[in-house]
Amino acid sequence: MAVVREFTLPDLGEGLTEAVIVQWLVEVGEVVAVDQPVVEVETAKAMVEVPCPYGGVVTARFGEAGAEVPVGAPLVTVAVGAAPNDLAGNATGGGPAIAPQPPPSGPEAERAAPADAGSGNVLVGYGTSESAGRRRRILPAGPEAPAARPATPALTTANAPSRIAQDDNARTTAVISPLVRRIAREHGLDLRAIRGTGRDGLILRTDVESAIRTLGEREPAPAGPARPTGTAAAPVPGEERIPLKGLRGAAAEKFSRSRREIPDATCWVDADATELLAARAAMNVPGAPKVSLLALLARICTAALARYPELNATIDTDAQEIVRLPAVHLGFAAQTDRGLVVPVVRDAQERTVEQLSAEMARLTEAARAGKLSPAELSHGTFTLNNYGVFGVDGSTPILNHPEAAMLGVGRIAAKPWVHEGELAVRQVVQLSFTFDHRVCDGGTAGGFLRHVADCVERPALLLRAL
Repeated sequence: MAVVREFTLPDLGEGLTEAVIVQWLVEVGEVVAVDQPVVEVETAKAMVEVPCPYGGVVTARFGEAGAEVPVGAPLVTVAVGAAPNDLAGNATGGGPAIAPQPPPSGPEAERAAPADAGSGNVLVGYGTSESAGRRRRILPAGPEAPAARPATPALTTANAPSRIAQDDNARTTAVISPLVRRIAREHGLDLRAIRGTGRDGLILRTDVESAIRTLGEREPAPAGPARPTGTAAAPVPGEERIPLKGLRGAAAEKFSRSRREIPDATCWVDADATELLAARAAMNVPGAPKVSLLALLARICTAALARYPELNATIDTDAQEIVRLPAVHLGFAAQTDRGLVVPVVRDAQERTVEQLSAEMARLTEAARAGKLSPAELSHGTFTLNNYGVFGVDGSTPILNHPEAAMLGVGRIAAKPWVHEGELAVRQVVQLSFTFDHRVCDGGTAGGFLRHVADCVERPALLLRAL
């Protein structure tokens, strides 16, 4: 009686928890060798061929092309120690010739015997197939049959596959995942000392991480004055302690959550803002509503978001979906005596430059007076951060969670610049754009930032968006 082994999707590394089946590389009834790829899957990082640690006859496949499979879910079952004709009963309806059994262990595993040599079929070489010649062909036995290759034995502690480490005393260490081996190596762990909790004693990533935590608990603490666990450090004479609570505490929690949850990236570009300053001066004629530079930049942001709406978005982590938002609720950073706050201009895409300027002035005054309502401080979809008011050129700001993007504006300063083919002194600004890499790729982010820079250099481009 052959033994049916179940092979599940292993940990593929980088914290990946699932993969999508691209194509199967084996058929039911086909003979596979130890470590032969059986399925090609696509993860969030790459396309991967997954090798099976068992040799034998494939009895079942789980999932069709396009199906998402979580780590630990079954991929195939393999009859270890079975010849292909042992499955004839299944194919003809005569009843199963083999029955699933628990994997053998101890002396029984050592005695798992190959059945190919005595069957009516023999295994020969590697034939041609869509898996680049990795499958084996099955030919009838007889005078014309080629010499049989050694049959693939069961995966046991006596004949572990090449992906299982083995020491000088022939003691095997069941490790399939390269990530597991790398983590153990980086932390100086001996895999032979770890008891695997996976099937057949397979060492999983959780086993290694548990061993690392245990090792850390056993290591002696650094020398120094001891204090009870969970208590604050004793104050040092002259130091000042400021409670991390209220507005500052809320901001700290939001910053920490943003860095913890959002994989952000930043790109930069220098732009000639001379024409933007001239446009602002031309708009601020006597008797007309005043237009701030920040309002002009806000108008540029709404125009760029109209062209790149994928950046006015957020991530629904529970549903694993990108949510593109219909309205631009534009937040802008404002420094107050109580700390940094981000008031929000509702429906900024529907406002003129004059209206944006008036609303931003109102919100800034309310922020400094501490009179902003919760509604005026929440539900933003994009943030404009003008850190140039502090006299700095560049920054890599932390995204305002759960928003997906932020435009940063440095100081505008006179610098040498090539203008119309000649070197001139121009008013130059550095623009930075930080974005959630889950909502878009670098091409989209770069396109957005380039459009912003073009509008800064040629404000007349904004007329196209009216």
